[in-house]
Amino acid sequence: MQANTVLKSTLITLLAVGALGTAASASAGGKMGHGKMVKCYGVNAAYKNDCKSPGHSCAGQDAKARDPNAFIAMPAGLCEKLAGGSTEPADKKG
Repeated sequence: MQANTVLKSTLITLLAVGALGTAASASAGGKMGHGKMVKCYGVNAAYKNDCKSPGHSCAGQDAKARDPNAFIAMPAGLCEKLAGGSTEPADKKG
């Protein structure tokens, strides 16, 4: 079961890195937000969040993959295209 979790986290990370690479290329052409970065919640891999989340105060400390209250920075317009991606944390939605 732990190997399954590691595999899922690795796949999420690879997909996010690929999406960021594609977005960076598109952004260089001026099509996806003109270089503006936004916080995207719910798409992080375990220990790959960009900043503070409930339960800790530093980047890279969120042990939960796809935490709806942890974010990674990405080009504007990309977050909404990712499954589970949101520009607002779950604790502020309801």
